[in-house]
Amino acid sequence: MSLELLGGPFFSVAGAGESHGPGITSIVFGCPAGLRLTRADLQAQLDRRKPGSNKLGTPRREGDKVVILSGLYDADHDALLGGAGVSTRVGDDECATATYEAGFTTGEPLAALVLSAAKRSADYAQFLGASGDVRPGHADLVKYHKSRGYTDPRGGGRTSYRSTISDVIGGTVARHFLVEHFGTVFVSAICQVGELKASQHLADLVGSGEMEEAALSELQSRLTDADAVPEGEDFLPAVDGDFALEAAQLIKEARKQGDSVGAQVEVVGIRVPALAGEPLYDSLKKRLMGSLGGLHAVQSCEMGSGQASVSRHGSEHNDPIRRQGYQTNHHGGLLGGITTGSPLVFRVGFKPTSTITKMQSSIQKDFEEIDYKLGKGRHDPCLGIRAGVTVESRMAIEVMDAVLAHQASRIGPDAFNLFNNKEPS
Repeated sequence: MSLELLGGPFFSVAGAGESHGPGITSIVFGCPAGLRLTRADLQAQLDRRKPGSNKLGTPRREGDKVVILSGLYDADHDALLGGAGVSTRVGDDECATATYEAGFTTGEPLAALVLSAAKRSADYAQFLGASGDVRPGHADLVKYHKSRGYTDPRGGGRTSYRSTISDVIGGTVARHFLVEHFGTVFVSAICQVGELKASQHLADLVGSGEMEEAALSELQSRLTDADAVPEGEDFLPAVDGDFALEAAQLIKEARKQGDSVGAQVEVVGIRVPALAGEPLYDSLKKRLMGSLGGLHAVQSCEMGSGQASVSRHGSEHNDPIRRQGYQTNHHGGLLGGITTGSPLVFRVGFKPTSTITKMQSSIQKDFEEIDYKLGKGRHDPCLGIRAGVTVESRMAIEVMDAVLAHQASRIGPDAFNLFNNKEPS
């Protein structure tokens, strides 16, 4: 099996762990030294992703508490080592240690661990072995035969959405670096659920990206703060309030019927620095399309005006340019695979959750045909509900890699001068 890394040669994240395994391990490579980072920074974004964070999502409840094991340092050891303690017991021997709470990145790999607690592996008994059922819409059949029967079928194993914990950890490091150096912010909103479409889009609200700080902060809060929702209403991250109410009802109705619905999530990068990315075969457009489109359950990915561009004339689609920049943003922030300084705009389409309770036609792993019905399990009726932080994270990781690559290409001789050739004063 090839090495799996999210990102590129300058900034990337690797993950390991299955849905019902002991935990998810993440390693972030390439973060420059000197970035202030805390465990709470990672936790805030993981809380948006975790199961049980939204009443419209899966009933599975996970704390998803993260601990940082490497990659930070602070001369104040009390502040550095103020994180949660972790311990292991092997036989009669036990080892316990403190973990990192806050510090500065060292430029070396940053490792983080999230343990899994709320597992009910017995729910997956019907999928075990060569005669186990194959779930329609899942990768059960191809994974089983590709691994010669050695894959972990519990909760989807490695192909579970739980693997995106690593995406969020890497993305959080990237977005902290980018906001500190460029003021870059990533936001997302659901713009379609089933056939129901929002009348207002995030890209239209953001416009050219020249938002006042207060307005941007209010927008972020609106799209991420579930506690701000009036009592009795369900939280659905959308800029169109009426759409959010109708979409929530649509999701609840699908769940009641033992079914699921698809969703489209719009993700926007604001204040993305210009000139990041490469043309042609390793363009930032290609990397973002691959990263966002490569998420499990994603069926479509479009940039800027997307499919609507097909029905326009060039005179309608070309963005007027003045000295201050592009006046419109049909191009979605990228031209020739290189950022223009306009907001990055992508829309990602998620298929309906494959796990439903309706009767379906399927086979067992030995190809015996069956009438399939799910026995037990806890699942999201709409994947788009928790997907926002993941698509934001993947966009941040790819932008971070492109920014560092561009920075590396502009290094001059002065960057390699240790003593500055100065005479003693």
